[in-house]
Amino acid sequence: MLTPRTNLTRRILGALDASPSRIPVLVGGCGSGRTTVLRQLRERLGRTAVQHIDVERTATTPERFLHAVTAVSPFPVTDLSAQTPGARPAFDAALGFFSRARTSASEPATFLLDEFLELRTFESFPGLRRVLHDCIDGLAASGNRFVLTSRYVARTLRLLRDRSSRFEVIHMPAMTAEDTLDILAQAAGKPIDASLGAAQDADYLARTVQSLADGRPAYVRALAEELASMREQRNGGPSAGDPIGALAALLEPEGRLTKICHFTYELRLHRARGYGALKAILEILGEEEGLTLTEISQRLQRTPGSTKDYLSWLEDVDLVTARQKRYSYSDPLLRAWVRLHCRASAPTEDDLAREVHRYALPRLPQQQEPQAAPAEAAYAMTASSGIIEID
Repeated sequence: MLTPRTNLTRRILGALDASPSRIPVLVGGCGSGRTTVLRQLRERLGRTAVQHIDVERTATTPERFLHAVTAVSPFPVTDLSAQTPGARPAFDAALGFFSRARTSASEPATFLLDEFLELRTFESFPGLRRVLHDCIDGLAASGNRFVLTSRYVARTLRLLRDRSSRFEVIHMPAMTAEDTLDILAQAAGKPIDASLGAAQDADYLARTVQSLADGRPAYVRALAEELASMREQRNGGPSAGDPIGALAALLEPEGRLTKICHFTYELRLHRARGYGALKAILEILGEEEGLTLTEISQRLQRTPGSTKDYLSWLEDVDLVTARQKRYSYSDPLLRAWVRLHCRASAPTEDDLAREVHRYALPRLPQQQEPQAAPAEAAYAMTASSGIIEID
């Protein structure tokens, strides 16, 4: 349901149509829309000319991966003589299929490899210690067309450093206010009112949701659908809705954003080293961002050397980022979730209201004239409901 981002699609298609074709590599965090873009590409290019492969779900053993790819391929499967028992022969056969497959019209095949870095699962098998490098080199030498994706930005950039110039890294763009407005209209199930006042209210709501969601499609969608649900419960209610109230509801212990953030948190930590120490650093940065290595090591009560390793592992899975040697969360909403839920007991309604207020207040856009809100807009927290109301 992600609204098409025309410039992104145009750039990908331009890379595929170049001579020789380039290989777009879409990178972005969880919920950034990478898989949605691949599905849109498959529909646009035609299912008989494209194969979409979820590498994360099928990279078990090289032999089973080869079977999973070829069993449902729209492309004719011819010579798989290398499909003899053994991890290395099976992987070579899969790579050969990617490189030499043709459509039924004998044209170059297009493969969409979602989460391609998960091929590193094969590194534990004999002869496949450099499986990702072998894959990259094989795809670069092929005459077929490929689009790759990964949620791990730092790892992807490191892998592709000094590799073939065919690879074109594309960072998934944040959703704009216009994209967010479309999502809000879809969730509400009705077009935006074109009258001046209603259009200005809708624009302000879209900018507010876009800011609170940090432009991340999964967060935007969750907020939009929660707002639509709140309006239904109120039998229509105000047209603008209450985005801060929606955010608070989504960050409750069983809320949708809580589940999304929990998935992101655990997935990335399990892909990194030093699980326990990394969680401790995330809690420290949850309390205060912009700390230096020395400040973090003192609070962690570990040496600067070991703390530097821990921070590098967090950067490797894009949980933290360093600017001018000061460390912060890559995803600000994930930090709010850590502050709320990485504690000994579930947050109370007062805790939820306080943290959502702290997160949302500096992110609210300025209201435009003539509906501009006073600079001294009052933010009242309702302790009984945990919802923040804007007067």
